[in-house]
Amino acid sequence: MNVAVDLATLWAFIIALAVFIYVVMDGFDLGLGILFPLFPGKQDRDVITNTVAPVWDGNETWLVLGGGGLMAAFPLAYSILLPALYAPLIAMLVGLIFRGVAFEFRWRTRATRNLWDIAFAGGSWVAALAQGIALGAILQGVHVEGRHYAGGWWDWLTPFSILTGISLVVGYALLGATWLILKTEGDLRDKAYRISWVLLVLMLLAIAAVSLATPLLTIQYAQRWFSWPAIVLTAPVPLAVVGVTVLLMKNLAQKHDGWPFFLALALFFLSYAGLGISMYPYIVPQSVTIWQAAAPERSQLIMLPGVLVLVPLILGYTGWAYWVFRGKVGHDAGYH
Repeated sequence: MNVAVDLATLWAFIIALAVFIYVVMDGFDLGLGILFPLFPGKQDRDVITNTVAPVWDGNETWLVLGGGGLMAAFPLAYSILLPALYAPLIAMLVGLIFRGVAFEFRWRTRATRNLWDIAFAGGSWVAALAQGIALGAILQGVHVEGRHYAGGWWDWLTPFSILTGISLVVGYALLGATWLILKTEGDLRDKAYRISWVLLVLMLLAIAAVSLATPLLTIQYAQRWFSWPAIVLTAPVPLAVVGVTVLLMKNLAQKHDGWPFFLALALFFLSYAGLGISMYPYIVPQSVTIWQAAAPERSQLIMLPGVLVLVPLILGYTGWAYWVFRGKVGHDAGYH
């Protein structure tokens, strides 16, 4: 029994890690699409897409790993959450398809390039918003009876899920702006600095709004954050958010190109940690724990060696790609 419990916890960590890496690696990519309308110049847009052209293709690998791992390691949670989130997940996939096709096609044509730019930006907005709405829908809980989803088609659509959707769009846009600071130069970089200030303020407001709204969803969330002695463990998270924000503001003010992106990632990590604090040990909040949803021990053991081999390999070739294409991207250089 202890082995099964440990395996369930390990698989929960693996899936959580895959989802976070996806947020890290595809978040700024989506953020660039969200920011596309703010950079109308063809040359600027070419530079923006060239900053991610060598590496963006593999980002959804982690989304597949997270979704596939959830289905294999926690089939009960998968069978409950998927029908509860059909609409936002379908919207997310449509958005990812549009932006993926548009990313490549905008380089192949001049006559319809503006249309592909619109598709790239629109797909990025839709995918990011849908991901945030799905997150909010999970966090607010779904209607479960026995071992089945018992809610309706529109249960995911609430003021809280819309709030989390907009918040994620703002967060991705901040990642995109700080990525441009890291990878570009000249007027494009200077404009990214100005945009980053605005987006940082909006993200802080979004973090505050979601943080205040979450404990109001259910008494269990409030107890995990504010009851004694749990508050001893949870208090460092908002304090760390303040510290990272101060550092980010300082680096934006002093125009240290190398740090704003990584500090923005730190804000995402702290927000993700707060999400974990709120949900643990439930995988379907307030309904199904990770141990109740876990697949049989033998199934988890069979899958584990493959994941332990594949994850380091994926991290290795991804890290190599980023290393090879490190440095600034100018107007006279590009992947295409």
